[in-house]
Amino acid sequence: MAKQTFSTVDAYLAAQPATARPQLEKLRAALLKALPGAAESISYNIPTYKIGGRAVLYFAGWKTHIALYPVTPELVAAHADGATFEVEKGTLRLSLGKPVPLRLVARLAKARATEAAAKKTKA
Repeated sequence: MAKQTFSTVDAYLAAQPATARPQLEKLRAALLKALPGAAESISYNIPTYKIGGRAVLYFAGWKTHIALYPVTPELVAAHADGATFEVEKGTLRLSLGKPVPLRLVARLAKARATEAAAKKTKA
């Protein structure tokens, strides 16, 4: 069976299991709110948010979790208000069985936007 490819974030979300879709939609809304003016697209076949043509964040749904990329353990720790989250190889994993930490997502999105802007001014 051929792998499904997506051309829009709406198509990506529509293809996700009903158990994951509500959390993915909440994550999407939080990212759009935290990144006003960001371009929403599909890259690497997953939802992507770009500022100034540069990818800032990606997210994806998996069988048991939602993933937000790229983040570091240090970035998450700096914005998590003491809560602990699983971060490995640049990926924040959020359990499907728990509510999406929307405030954390917003903080991470804003921090990633700031990082991307800093890289752009150095280039």
